[in-house]
Amino acid sequence: MADPPNEPQRILIIRPSALGDVCRSVPVLAALRARWPSAAIDWLVQDAFAPAIAAHPALSEVVAFPRRALSPLARPDKLLAALRWGNELRRRRYDLAIDCQGLMRSGVMTLATGARIRLGAADARELAPLAYTRRVPASADMHAVDRMMALAQAAIDTFGAAEPIDAPDMRLYTTADARAKALHSLAFAQGAPVVVLAPTSRWPAKRWPDERFATLARALLEQTDAAIAIVGGPGEQAQCPQTRALANEHQRVADLVGNTAIDHLMAIVQASALTVANDSAVLHMAVGFDRPLVALFGPTLTHLVGPYKREADAIQHEGPAHASAHKNASNGRMMRAIEAEEVIGAVLTRLSRSAARSLA
Repeated sequence: MADPPNEPQRILIIRPSALGDVCRSVPVLAALRARWPSAAIDWLVQDAFAPAIAAHPALSEVVAFPRRALSPLARPDKLLAALRWGNELRRRRYDLAIDCQGLMRSGVMTLATGARIRLGAADARELAPLAYTRRVPASADMHAVDRMMALAQAAIDTFGAAEPIDAPDMRLYTTADARAKALHSLAFAQGAPVVVLAPTSRWPAKRWPDERFATLARALLEQTDAAIAIVGGPGEQAQCPQTRALANEHQRVADLVGNTAIDHLMAIVQASALTVANDSAVLHMAVGFDRPLVALFGPTLTHLVGPYKREADAIQHEGPAHASAHKNASNGRMMRAIEAEEVIGAVLTRLSRSAARSLA
């Protein structure tokens, strides 16, 4: 390689969505900050997901992508607004842009920056590599976090790095305000350890049956002194009626489904003694806060997108043959293969370990 260009002063990470992917992309930010402590390092993210990263100490600025305000592009006024937004992006004059999403939309964003170094995975989809000045080989068999770290390493190597990146720093951060809101929401626990149950998912095939989550919750109420916080996104209340109904029967259960903003939800997970979740953003939050976790999987390639370096915390009996299996609702049988008794056992074991650590 020729002499490396001058080190970047302005860097943009492009990872607009989805929420779980945003949460597990923070190691890229941490690695770049460790290499360039004085650079401006921004992150382009969908405005709805900005709270997931806004408190990270390595971040200089959030560049919010107003997806809803710019859709659909077929409307002339929306197209004009998108062009104006793209022009504003270019005016930021980034030296380095890293596409951590690898789709057409993120590729267009990468190109729109006009950065002199535009970097992404060589096998990115939907023609995204056409936007890159450097295409990074990254095996499709690598975990998503390792693929992103390969991009970060390639970016650093482009500017003449001498040492490899340390182990991925998965840590997430919250604001004092979010933590205060979480404490208020968890006041019902009266100091008892809080178990977060996340029984919802965008995809029906990824949902462990509601009645089994309810069975788990009853076992926790009968066999432990733990309090239970049930969480989920807006509009997901109908996915878990049996589990949510327990909040009307027990003072140690709170139904928070649809009632927490992203940073508020993150702070609740941060304060928890344990999280039990389907394949959803909540499990990646638990990883980011290094909280005890039981992750329930069916139609998911866990070796590619499961909880990073937390394989022992995943329960899966029947995995899929391909990455899009979760889009077929009939694959819900894979989640039904997980029995309530084994989840109860895994939860009780982890609560016992957590209590022992607290007493040590």
